[in-house]
Amino acid sequence: MTGTSEVPAPGASAEPPASGADRVHHREVDEEKLRNVETAISYVLRIGVVASVVTVLIGLVMVFRHHAGYFSLNGKVSYHSVANRHSIFPHTIGQLGTALSHGTGEGIIVLGLIILLATPVLRVAVGVLSFIYEKDPPMTIVTLYVLGVLIASFFLG
Repeated sequence: MTGTSEVPAPGASAEPPASGADRVHHREVDEEKLRNVETAISYVLRIGVVASVVTVLIGLVMVFRHHAGYFSLNGKVSYHSVANRHSIFPHTIGQLGTALSHGTGEGIIVLGLIILLATPVLRVAVGVLSFIYEKDPPMTIVTLYVLGVLIASFFLG
Protein backbone atom coordinates (compact mmCIF):
# COMPACT_ATOMS: atom_id res chain seq x y z
CA MET A 1 0.00 0.00 0.00
CA THR A 2 1.47 3.22 -1.13
CA GLY A 3 -1.03 5.69 0.36
CA THR A 4 -0.91 6.16 4.07
CA SER A 5 -3.65 8.04 5.75
CA GLU A 6 -2.74 9.49 9.05
CA VAL A 7 -5.26 8.97 11.79
CA PRO A 8 -5.02 11.55 14.57
CA ALA A 9 -4.15 10.24 17.98
CA PRO A 10 -6.98 10.07 20.52
CA GLY A 11 -7.64 13.55 21.88
CA ALA A 12 -5.79 15.22 19.02
CA SER A 13 -7.57 17.56 16.64
CA ALA A 14 -8.08 16.53 13.02
CA GLU A 15 -7.58 20.15 11.98
CA PRO A 16 -4.11 21.54 11.55
CA PRO A 17 -2.95 23.66 14.46
CA ALA A 18 -3.83 27.34 14.20
CA SER A 19 -1.04 29.61 13.15
CA GLY A 20 0.08 32.44 15.39
CA ALA A 21 -1.83 34.99 13.30
CA ASP A 22 -5.07 32.96 13.60
CA ARG A 23 -4.69 32.72 17.38
CA VAL A 24 -4.10 36.47 17.65
CA HIS A 25 -7.16 37.17 15.49
CA HIS A 26 -9.36 34.86 17.63
CA ARG A 27 -8.04 36.47 20.81
CA GLU A 28 -8.84 39.94 19.40
CA VAL A 29 -12.35 38.82 18.44
CA ASP A 30 -12.89 37.27 21.89
CA GLU A 31 -11.61 40.41 23.60
CA GLU A 32 -13.87 42.56 21.43
CA LYS A 33 -16.89 40.38 22.33
CA LEU A 34 -15.97 40.58 26.02
CA ARG A 35 -15.66 44.38 25.84
CA ASN A 36 -19.07 44.62 24.12
CA VAL A 37 -20.69 42.43 26.78
CA GLU A 38 -19.08 44.33 29.65
CA THR A 39 -20.17 47.63 28.11
CA ALA A 40 -23.76 46.43 27.71
CA ILE A 41 -23.89 45.19 31.30
CA SER A 42 -22.41 48.41 32.66
CA TYR A 43 -24.99 50.46 30.72
CA VAL A 44 -27.84 48.33 32.08
CA LEU A 45 -26.64 48.82 35.65
CA ARG A 46 -25.93 52.54 35.26
CA ILE A 47 -29.19 53.33 33.51
CA GLY A 48 -31.20 51.27 36.00
CA VAL A 49 -29.68 52.93 39.06
CA VAL A 50 -29.86 56.45 37.61
CA ALA A 51 -33.47 55.94 36.45
CA SER A 52 -34.39 54.64 39.90
CA VAL A 53 -32.75 57.51 41.75
CA VAL A 54 -34.29 60.14 39.46
CA THR A 55 -37.73 58.54 39.77
CA VAL A 56 -37.53 58.35 43.58
CA LEU A 57 -36.32 61.97 43.78
CA ILE A 58 -39.19 63.15 41.57
CA GLY A 59 -41.59 61.23 43.82
CA LEU A 60 -40.06 62.77 46.95
CA VAL A 61 -40.37 66.27 45.54
CA MET A 62 -44.02 65.61 44.73
CA VAL A 63 -44.70 64.16 48.20
CA PHE A 64 -43.16 67.14 49.96
CA ARG A 65 -44.91 69.56 47.61
CA HIS A 66 -48.31 68.05 48.44
CA HIS A 67 -47.57 67.41 52.13
CA ALA A 68 -45.50 70.33 53.38
CA GLY A 69 -46.02 69.09 56.95
CA TYR A 70 -43.55 66.28 56.29
CA PHE A 71 -40.69 68.79 56.39
CA SER A 72 -41.04 69.14 60.15
CA LEU A 73 -40.40 65.82 61.77
CA ASN A 74 -42.61 66.48 64.77
CA GLY A 75 -43.81 63.44 66.58
CA LYS A 76 -42.71 59.86 66.14
CA VAL A 77 -41.68 58.55 62.76
CA SER A 78 -42.41 54.85 62.60
CA TYR A 79 -41.77 52.18 59.98
CA HIS A 80 -45.14 50.66 60.87
CA SER A 81 -46.97 53.84 59.91
CA VAL A 82 -45.51 53.57 56.39
CA ALA A 83 -45.69 49.80 55.96
CA ASN A 84 -49.17 49.03 57.28
CA ARG A 85 -52.03 48.30 54.89
CA HIS A 86 -53.66 51.67 55.48
CA SER A 87 -50.63 53.81 54.64
CA ILE A 88 -50.62 56.07 51.63
CA PHE A 89 -47.93 54.03 49.86
CA PRO A 90 -49.25 51.48 47.34
CA HIS A 91 -48.76 47.85 48.34
CA THR A 92 -50.14 46.02 45.28
CA ILE A 93 -49.77 46.40 41.54
CA GLY A 94 -53.38 47.61 41.35
CA GLN A 95 -52.78 50.25 44.01
CA LEU A 96 -49.57 51.27 42.23
CA GLY A 97 -51.46 51.70 38.95
CA THR A 98 -54.08 53.82 40.68
CA ALA A 99 -51.44 55.93 42.44
CA LEU A 100 -49.55 56.48 39.19
CA SER A 101 -52.72 57.38 37.30
CA HIS A 102 -53.43 60.00 39.96
CA GLY A 103 -49.83 61.22 39.83
CA THR A 104 -49.14 60.79 43.53
CA GLY A 105 -45.58 61.11 44.74
CA GLU A 106 -45.92 57.94 46.78
CA GLY A 107 -46.72 55.92 43.65
CA ILE A 108 -43.76 57.43 41.83
CA ILE A 109 -41.45 56.54 44.74
CA VAL A 110 -42.65 52.94 44.66
CA LEU A 111 -42.13 52.86 40.89
CA GLY A 112 -38.54 54.02 41.43
CA LEU A 113 -38.00 51.23 43.94
CA ILE A 114 -39.41 48.69 41.49
CA ILE A 115 -36.99 49.98 38.85
CA LEU A 116 -34.18 49.52 41.36
CA LEU A 117 -35.30 45.94 42.08
CA ALA A 118 -35.64 45.14 38.38
CA THR A 119 -32.13 46.38 37.53
CA PRO A 120 -30.20 43.28 38.70
CA VAL A 121 -32.80 41.00 37.10
CA LEU A 122 -32.31 42.84 33.81
CA ARG A 123 -28.55 42.51 34.29
CA VAL A 124 -28.90 38.72 34.52
CA ALA A 125 -31.12 38.75 31.41
CA VAL A 126 -28.39 40.66 29.56
CA GLY A 127 -25.97 38.04 30.88
CA VAL A 128 -28.05 35.32 29.20
CA LEU A 129 -27.95 37.23 25.92
CA SER A 130 -24.22 37.81 26.29
CA PHE A 131 -23.50 34.10 26.74
CA ILE A 132 -25.63 33.36 23.68
CA TYR A 133 -23.61 36.02 21.81
CA GLU A 134 -20.36 34.44 23.02
CA LYS A 135 -21.65 30.98 22.01
CA ASP A 136 -21.21 29.52 25.50
CA PRO A 137 -24.09 27.04 25.99
CA PRO A 138 -23.19 25.83 29.51
CA MET A 139 -23.06 29.35 30.92
CA THR A 140 -26.23 30.26 29.01
CA ILE A 141 -28.06 27.41 30.73
CA VAL A 142 -26.70 28.30 34.18
CA THR A 143 -27.58 31.98 33.74
CA LEU A 144 -31.07 31.09 32.49
CA TYR A 145 -31.52 29.03 35.66
CA VAL A 146 -30.41 31.99 37.81
CA LEU A 147 -32.82 34.27 35.91
CA GLY A 148 -35.65 31.80 36.48
CA VAL A 149 -34.91 31.63 40.21
CA LEU A 150 -34.83 35.44 40.45
CA ILE A 151 -38.15 35.82 38.67
CA ALA A 152 -39.74 33.02 40.68
CA SER A 153 -38.58 34.64 43.92
CA PHE A 154 -40.69 37.71 43.14
CA PHE A 155 -43.82 35.61 42.79
CA LEU A 156 -43.16 33.15 45.59
CA GLY A 157 -42.12 35.75 48.14
